[in-house]
Amino acid sequence: MHENAKEIQIAERVQTLGGMSIAMGHHVSETTMIPRAPRGREDVRAQISRLLEAHELIIKEGRRSAHRAQELGDDVSNDLLVSNVLRTNEKQVWVLSGHQVNVPRVAR
Repeated sequence: MHENAKEIQIAERVQTLGGMSIAMGHHVSETTMIPRAPRGREDVRAQISRLLEAHELIIKEGRRSAHRAQELGDDVSNDLLVSNVLRTNEKQVWVLSGHQVNVPRVAR
């Protein structure tokens, strides 16, 4: 499934449940839990480290949300979170981790 299709499914689910989905980049950046990238040039190792941390945060929140959806009996939201959010981000962590062999994580 194309990445945009996954995002559309999540946005549609949010709206189906009575929420308001956001799509504009500046709105997303105002509401995200992921720290903003520093201005200027950044070492590749630092970029990979930040990207890994972002995916790990998404996984943590995705698991929390999937568990809550399951508790509420919302099988559709649970499936959407597990299938589209967790699997995608777990794969990204796996791929990015391969580029971080013997490279220490950037301290925050």
